[in-house]
Amino acid sequence: MHILNKTNIDFMRWRWHAVALSWIVILAGLGVVMTKGLPRGIEFAGGTSVILQFDTAPSDDAVRDALNRNYPGGGQDAIVQTYGAPTLRTKMIRVPHVGEESGASLSSTSESVEKALRSANLGNFSVVGTEIVGPAVGKELSQRGLIATVLSLVGLLLYISFRYQLSFAVGAVVATIHDLLIVIAFLAFFRYDLTLNVIAAFLTVTGYSTNDTIVIFDRVRENLRGMRKDNLIDVINTSINQTLGRTVLTGGLTLLSVVALFLFGGEVLRGFAFTMIIGIITGTYSSVFVAAAVVTFWRGVGPTRAALADSTVAGAVASGASQQPTRKSGKTPRKVRAS
Repeated sequence: MHILNKTNIDFMRWRWHAVALSWIVILAGLGVVMTKGLPRGIEFAGGTSVILQFDTAPSDDAVRDALNRNYPGGGQDAIVQTYGAPTLRTKMIRVPHVGEESGASLSSTSESVEKALRSANLGNFSVVGTEIVGPAVGKELSQRGLIATVLSLVGLLLYISFRYQLSFAVGAVVATIHDLLIVIAFLAFFRYDLTLNVIAAFLTVTGYSTNDTIVIFDRVRENLRGMRKDNLIDVINTSINQTLGRTVLTGGLTLLSVVALFLFGGEVLRGFAFTMIIGIITGTYSSVFVAAAVVTFWRGVGPTRAALADSTVAGAVASGASQQPTRKSGKTPRKVRAS
């Protein structure tokens, strides 16, 4: 299936506008993270998560009031939110663990939450699930997630430098870091928790974005040989237009899949699906604008090196030809001796 075969869009005209827009979103996201923080799931923050299903769902405020009155220590730090669709009448209560890590103390937290709610007479309910993670484990998972992300970026830089050129490698890595920052910004805007599922989505977005960038860079490398007399801007524009159909098909079909996962995958996978949706959109966007902008900044926008090399060789040949002595036609006349 072939679509968008003969487009001639000047993408590079808008590259610096796109970079400015990216900076606005990233700085806004960092501002939200610094002021409100980035919500972390039980896996990274440590603590206890209890999921309860009620016969008649109480309000979140009623659950918080019950914890404040009956939970040991008041439960001021507990987080109460609706879990899943409202028709399921399910609440998730997350209580951060403070103090030394102990299996007995961690398991008693969920029992204390259940007892506090039963004492408040909020109606009949049953415990659907419980997740318990100690603070030491949460810290270790945070470190491993960060290490995995950094190592993936280093691996991408080394591979693309070896396979293509350093300017392409830097462009691809900058675009990938851009995608991760944009995703973090949207997680902060919409207050999605940073969980192991989200970290898995981060790594998936890294691979997806790099693959999209490599497809464009591979076409750029091919066109650098055939478009020797064109400047780099024209070569990149041509390459993006030539791969635009593939980019739209791949990104569109993948986006449909993750949107379906977001709508019907349930609460557990919603953070993963949301991260993938933002990652696919910004990954396609950064492959077209951000990665190419870095390459043009690195290499300049003048004629390609091949064109410069051709002009240098032609000049040298012309110069050498002008310095050679001119041969005269005909034979050299003989001297005649006088008799």
